[in-house]
Amino acid sequence: MKFNLLIFPFIIFLFLFDIEIYLTNSSIETYDSLLFPKQKHRDQALLISRLLSKYHYKKIPFDDSLSSKILDSYIESLDPNKEYFYKSDIKYFNNRRYNIDNYIISGNLEPIYEIFTVYSHRARDRIKYSFQFLESKPDFTIDEDFYFDREKASWMENRFEMDDYWRKKIKNYALNLKVLGKEWVDAKEVLDKRYKRFKKSISQFNSEDVFEIFINSYTHLYDPHTDYFSPANAEKFNINMSKTFEGIGARLVQDVDYTVIYEIIPGGPAFKSKALKKDDKILGVAQGDDAEYEDIVGWRLNDVVTKIKGAKGTVVKLLVLDRDASFDDNPDTIRLVRDKVNVVDEDAKVDIIPINNNEKLFNFGVITIPSFYMNFEDAQKGIKNYKSVTRDVKKCIDSLSQKNIDGILVDLRNNGGGSLQEAIDLTGLFIDYGPVVQVKSSSGGVEIEKDYDKLIHYDGPLIVLNNSFTASSSEIFSGAIQDYKRGLVLGESTFGKGTVQNLIGLDRFFRNNDKESFGQLKITLAKYYRISGSSTQKIGVKPDIEFPNSFDRDVYTENSRNNALKWDEIEKLDYSYKYNISNNSVDRLSKIFNQRIENDEYFKKYISEITKIKENRKKNSISLSYEKRLEEKKNSDNKDDDLNLSLSDSEMFPIDNDLIRKKLEKDLYLRESLKLFSDLLKLKS
Repeated sequence: MKFNLLIFPFIIFLFLFDIEIYLTNSSIETYDSLLFPKQKHRDQALLISRLLSKYHYKKIPFDDSLSSKILDSYIESLDPNKEYFYKSDIKYFNNRRYNIDNYIISGNLEPIYEIFTVYSHRARDRIKYSFQFLESKPDFTIDEDFYFDREKASWMENRFEMDDYWRKKIKNYALNLKVLGKEWVDAKEVLDKRYKRFKKSISQFNSEDVFEIFINSYTHLYDPHTDYFSPANAEKFNINMSKTFEGIGARLVQDVDYTVIYEIIPGGPAFKSKALKKDDKILGVAQGDDAEYEDIVGWRLNDVVTKIKGAKGTVVKLLVLDRDASFDDNPDTIRLVRDKVNVVDEDAKVDIIPINNNEKLFNFGVITIPSFYMNFEDAQKGIKNYKSVTRDVKKCIDSLSQKNIDGILVDLRNNGGGSLQEAIDLTGLFIDYGPVVQVKSSSGGVEIEKDYDKLIHYDGPLIVLNNSFTASSSEIFSGAIQDYKRGLVLGESTFGKGTVQNLIGLDRFFRNNDKESFGQLKITLAKYYRISGSSTQKIGVKPDIEFPNSFDRDVYTENSRNNALKWDEIEKLDYSYKYNISNNSVDRLSKIFNQRIENDEYFKKYISEITKIKENRKKNSISLSYEKRLEEKKNSDNKDDDLNLSLSDSEMFPIDNDLIRKKLEKDLYLRESLKLFSDLLKLKS
């Protein structure tokens, strides 16, 4: 089986009408909006269990022990903060604890859907309570605390306990708005809209949604990166990877009952027509010139998107209410011809930033890479100019070659990865040839992935800037650059995702006369290792010079993820240090950096703020007294201003471009990285 590599019997009878479930200590209201599994979900569950057992890197027995963990994971997926289910609900669900594996094998998913039904009823009950609470103004003079973090708390026993928690929760939201200067009438309106949206979202859950939640609570027991994508989410994932789709070129959001234009993508049909604007409301959709409009008010956003998207060259008509129009105005009719849309705002981008280091001027190219994207579909079809991050970075380098730059900084901060092949190809732009990464399969076999192209597209000075959210393919690239001593790696230790996923389309396993889509499974099949033999799993890539980190690795990175695979190492490859980042250079730069942050007022302020942030994150409660919260706000407002450029920095960075200047003003780490880059070049001169 070959796939695209990516990094990154207990039966409950439910009746169709007027079901009422009685549970100890807390009854559930009667609803007729019940959800049931479809036959496709029964088939999918069995197939996914077999694929996991056969192909996943981690081998887990499919037994009662796994069944118990699936139940806990499913409950946590629905109610992670323990604010909907009662203790009695959990006791009731425990009757299924050791039967989940049997349900999957037999295709009996009704008990799974019943658990969701209970959740849905509990959520509706909380929404009902929220509206009732908002009928009267809270008393903000009472000195009481709200304990918002209930991850380690016990399940609540009764309605009194539940109401008290939600009273404080809503009061906290209202107090936040009051501290910001909103009167009660305005705060009430904001919260009322919030819970109407919540009510709407609960009512719009369908059978596919429930299946996706359940099956992912199962897949995530193998590792946090093994996911089932429903047909709709599979399409979103593929768009994110390819950076292209066919449609009108607009991003949509849902505002209660209305689908609203959030963004117009440059170059797409909507952009070219100039007929649509941000915040316009779409009321109806028609397929083709002669088709009747379908009223889409109240529809799920995913369903609206499905209606509007379509093949290149086809016509879609929209019934649109202008953002400035009143609701009794007549909507406009807009005709658009669908086309291929490139999501260019997330492409690799390049800037040139000058820096004056002791009267010596340097010009650095800064290439920002948001992800390791690749249009797999076009590549498989043999389309010559398919979209890829390596091709876009190559264009960036080519543009810099005409600008007489002194070095290139590759900014991989917040880059969550993507295509493994793109990580290899991108590395190849900066080295002549050789191994880039080792990939170990579940069977223990190791494949060495190499760059075979002896051409170096850029052979000048290089820096890579990472942070804690630099992950997966980004870590392969960073690790290879560091292992070859090709460039200097700065910033924070990376995320620590050292696993390889393959994307399996499930349609191929089913006879599909109705052309129904079965989604995709992203499954971890291997681990990757640096050419030094070390895995990046959990530990990440440690920078040559480490900047202060505002995030706790045990909370925000792979090391914090449940069921994450373990770190280990394999045999080191025989490779040579071909390039010019010496240990002596790193040591000297480290001394310069440490001296600078000791004396730099902005770094001192930043480190002080980091300390405060980390302390605040440890809190699990907050005061509901207006006076206390106001005092906290005053203290917060008195903190140091944003870490903008100082006068000396302004002289150091003689930038004419306002956009680049504003970007640099807010980015302390980029400024420091460029300073260190100039220091590095001065050491070599």
